[in-house]
Amino acid sequence: MEGEIKAIIFGLGEMGKRIAKGVLEKGASIVGAVDVAEGLVGKDLGEVLGLGRTLGVRVTGDAWGLLSKAEADLAIIATASHLEAIRPQLELCIRAGIDVISTCEELAYPHHKHPELSREIDELARRHGATVLGTGINPGFLMDALPIMLTGACQRVEGIKVVRVMDSSKRRPSYQRKIGTGLSPEEFRRMVDGKEITGHVGLAESIAMIASALGWKLDGIVEFPPEPILAERELRTPYATVGPGRVAGLRSAAHGIRGGRPAIALEFVSHAAVEEEYDSISIEGVPRICERIAGGVHGDLGTVGVIVNMIPKVLAAEPGLVTMKDLPLPSAVEDLRPPGPRTPRAGSLQ
Repeated sequence: MEGEIKAIIFGLGEMGKRIAKGVLEKGASIVGAVDVAEGLVGKDLGEVLGLGRTLGVRVTGDAWGLLSKAEADLAIIATASHLEAIRPQLELCIRAGIDVISTCEELAYPHHKHPELSREIDELARRHGATVLGTGINPGFLMDALPIMLTGACQRVEGIKVVRVMDSSKRRPSYQRKIGTGLSPEEFRRMVDGKEITGHVGLAESIAMIASALGWKLDGIVEFPPEPILAERELRTPYATVGPGRVAGLRSAAHGIRGGRPAIALEFVSHAAVEEEYDSISIEGVPRICERIAGGVHGDLGTVGVIVNMIPKVLAAEPGLVTMKDLPLPSAVEDLRPPGPRTPRAGSLQ
């Protein structure tokens, strides 16, 4: 298709593969794929994605080599949760003059924890004509962008509480490890102390984004250590059997303190014994707003949806580091078509 959107995918873990499929299903093309896993390098992307057909795109571990020759509009980076970890990939894409959307949780609102690095990324992106966005289902939508939008009906906002409750038993094995499924309480604590279990990454970023949108100056943001949720009975899931007294999942929470009290409270609960999944947003103010999504939003499917649906908005945005509060309202797209004439790219890897 003439003017077809061309993407490069960084990271072919479970989420990266799901996103790649979503991009293809909406009519864009993938012109490059980067992953350093030994079992993936050299394989055709169609084989990696299980499409039953080849795409003529070989997975490479050489990002610089790919970006120096591939013509692309944007890169999707789905490799890590922390900004420093994706910084080399991010800067390489920016210098190539292509837009970036990433699942990196800290990139959703990096100004809070990484103010200086955020300025550097913004300046680099503006200089090379690239737009950079971190997003996903959370952070990026359910616990920040959606509450922000709901406050639009309020004359006054006094406090916000968002709770997300998920049944972890249906999630992929890597997610089970991330929340400590099957560990003893002692093992869980040791892994928390060693930062091998971090709880939900991105709660502080969501709080900072909400506060910025409301024009609130917070006293501070408090992130609480993840708490284990123990099984009261034996739990059998497709991925594990959890005995009584062992870890079935965790609870993560963070507060945005304003005027000495928690004005923004976020809570994430995920374990294998959840009986009712839901996402709830409560806004104390005038008027009071309480929204509850029965059944919750599927994390992996929702992440793919947000990433893919934001592609046209990112491509149409001015260069620089942006967040979900800076862009037009997210909405589903039928297909991925260029938003208008493509502007010449200013990047160069020379």
